[in-house]
Amino acid sequence: MNRFLKIAAFGLALGLVSAVGTASGNEASMMKKAHEGSAAAPSGPIKVDKAAGPGAYTVADLYAKGAALDKTKVTVRGKVVKVSSGIMDRNWIHLRDGSGDQAKGTHNLVVTSQDLPAVGDVVTASGTLAKDRDFGSGYRYPVIVEEASVKK
Repeated sequence: MNRFLKIAAFGLALGLVSAVGTASGNEASMMKKAHEGSAAAPSGPIKVDKAAGPGAYTVADLYAKGAALDKTKVTVRGKVVKVSSGIMDRNWIHLRDGSGDQAKGTHNLVVTSQDLPAVGDVVTASGTLAKDRDFGSGYRYPVIVEEASVKK
């Protein structure tokens, strides 16, 4: 599948792009809503203990230290609040651990993986952190953990 079709499929799965392939409404606002995990977000505060060991960080740590950690292996533990599966040959998992600032968008971390946890699972994800990852068509992440192993 070519890059355009993969990106279009990603947009359709997130409900951001209409069937004819044009952006609908305020694209920036829609992107933020899609990546917030609002449809599956839990109804109360989240508090998940930080993963143990070297290379373990909180969600807030990864945003704060993203430049220094770019292209390094990291581990994060969090609650799965949203999953978009099979997009661009990977699963897109949104994790929250109770750290970060919702107003600044540093409370929700996207992790890509071949593993497929369920919404509500508390998981540990280990993968490579990428800073300012741009997939094109407005899919840009200040930090993202890619090719992660996700364990319950």
